[in-house]
Amino acid sequence: MTDDESWFVAFHASAEPKLRHALVAALGQQAGTEAVGIAFAYGWEHCAEIRAMENPVGYLYRVGRTRTGRRRREPRLLPVPTAEEHHIEPGLPAALAALTEQQRAAVVMVHADGWTRREAAEALSVSVSSLDTHLARGLQRLRAELGVAS
Repeated sequence: MTDDESWFVAFHASAEPKLRHALVAALGQQAGTEAVGIAFAYGWEHCAEIRAMENPVGYLYRVGRTRTGRRRREPRLLPVPTAEEHHIEPGLPAALAALTEQQRAAVVMVHADGWTRREAAEALSVSVSSLDTHLARGLQRLRAELGVAS
């Protein structure tokens, strides 16, 4: 195995959950999962180029979004975890589904998956100030949907 291939195996292990969460939040479960596979297949084929990038996860996010397209629309509702799985607000999946795609992706990337604002902005192909707007509006809508005072 080459150095690039070894790097990619380690990169995949650390980046896959982050990329999967972001793409599923943006595209829905089925299309998001498909986009992750497409993105990592592309990444493997272009391993040396991906390795040299400043934000390879953001780049692969765009690859997954672009190559999956919008050919299928599925409900954006995320499954509600059981109480044993997670301690989350039961209304959160429906509240997230009510957000725009950009708002939902921004909120999940930054607040759920720990992307930096710069990484998320780059992945979504928007400026950091636009990302901040999507975050602010998304969080405001989530608070309203969930009846949480700010």
